[in-house]
Amino acid sequence: MNLITCDADLEEGMAALRALQPHWAGIIDKVGLPPLRRRPGGFAGLAAIIVSQQLSVASARAVWARVESVLTPLTPERILAASDEDMRLSGLSRPKQRTLRAVAAALVEGSLRFEALEAATPEAVHEHMTAVSGIGPWTADIYLLFCLGHRDGFAAGDLAIQEAARQAFGLPARPKAAELAALAEAWRPWRGVAARLLWAYYAALKKREGINA
Repeated sequence: MNLITCDADLEEGMAALRALQPHWAGIIDKVGLPPLRRRPGGFAGLAAIIVSQQLSVASARAVWARVESVLTPLTPERILAASDEDMRLSGLSRPKQRTLRAVAAALVEGSLRFEALEAATPEAVHEHMTAVSGIGPWTADIYLLFCLGHRDGFAAGDLAIQEAARQAFGLPARPKAAELAALAEAWRPWRGVAARLLWAYYAALKKREGINA
């Protein structure tokens, strides 16, 4: 697997995207070097992604702090042994409780193996992860991009990326996931850098509009 591990990798990808498609020059000139956004993987890394989904940054941090406090040590075995009261005290919604328990069970049973993801293609990572109840494409994409650091990961279903692509590429409407995935085929093997640039572009647009990104 080719990884994004440092700013030099981002710069290499940015240069490649400039050469692939003229629109990228304007995006790159606007946002500069995007954040690397790497994070630890494994069970804790995936759990953090699940917890933060559909929450503001502040809310996600607050819930995550409660999860780490109540469900310590944060291991699959601890999640499977947690009582309903433990889960309630953690602040997790019922769907997220079910997802964490499904992930924990899959890891203990061996149907989900993090080591199998480390050298896999983005498509294989998707297939392996979304086989677990509660893990959708977005969760798999975020793990692929930031925990594994795959340089060709992407998140076609992310609303911020979709809106950034609409404005950056002059699209008539915000593209749906399948439409954006098709557009992103031209950015291989640097879709992981493209995703980071589009997130940064979205943040820049929001600041221009006077809204907290």
